[in-house]
Amino acid sequence: MSRFKDKVAIVTGGGSGLGRAVAEVFAAGGGKVVIAGRRADQGEAVAGEIRSAGGDVLFVRTDVNRPDDVEALVAKTVERFGRLDMAVNAAGVGGPSQTPIADIEEEDWDAVLETNLKAVWRCMKFEIRAMLACGGGGSIVNVSSIYGYKPSDVGHAPYCAAKHGVIGLSKTAAIDYADKGIRVNVVCPGLFHSEMVDPYLDVAPDFISSLTLRHSTMNRLGEAHEIAEAIAWLCSDASSFVNGASLALDGGDTTRLY
Repeated sequence: MSRFKDKVAIVTGGGSGLGRAVAEVFAAGGGKVVIAGRRADQGEAVAGEIRSAGGDVLFVRTDVNRPDDVEALVAKTVERFGRLDMAVNAAGVGGPSQTPIADIEEEDWDAVLETNLKAVWRCMKFEIRAMLACGGGGSIVNVSSIYGYKPSDVGHAPYCAAKHGVIGLSKTAAIDYADKGIRVNVVCPGLFHSEMVDPYLDVAPDFISSLTLRHSTMNRLGEAHEIAEAIAWLCSDASSFVNGASLALDGGDTTRLY
């Protein structure tokens, strides 16, 4: 399968979870992949596995909260592969949960908004510049959440606010660059196996079970590869007329009443 042959992709947060799954799907489809993340040992390990499977991959240690890091990430991508066609901005943090708004510390609020919203803008800033410089055209997918279009029911207001912002940011970028051939879409995952969710499976199984029953009509957690395949479709030519969309990937109706 070569749906991404000759395509070059950046995946932030590519050293684990959803980012890793996306990187693997791109590589399996013949794409050249640049994995970005803060943890060098983890990122290099994932790159090594993809390389062993025949993929063309580069790991670049990147803190998306540092403008110089993001600029260097994009520059190294173009230097290595000559262009940039796709970008998936999946890096993110959970922040405080089960915490009422008045009890959230300002530094915690700032940390979540910096990583989950401002860094998405920062990454797009340099990704779009590179796509334009390479002749225009490209696809960007930003990762929001079901809490990007509904209130948080688990007490993590900063996360909810940031993920709402990602949707508005993505839709605005889609308008700004549509005539340049750059599409910008956003995915809104529900509960799925990840570094944010899995630790609760042992320490708070009843909590996770109640959330799953409330938010997924399929009554199960999603798998990272299921989210990754939807992202891959949004980046592929198969979705060439999809722009400014927000796609819920949550196992069913998130306003379930039965």
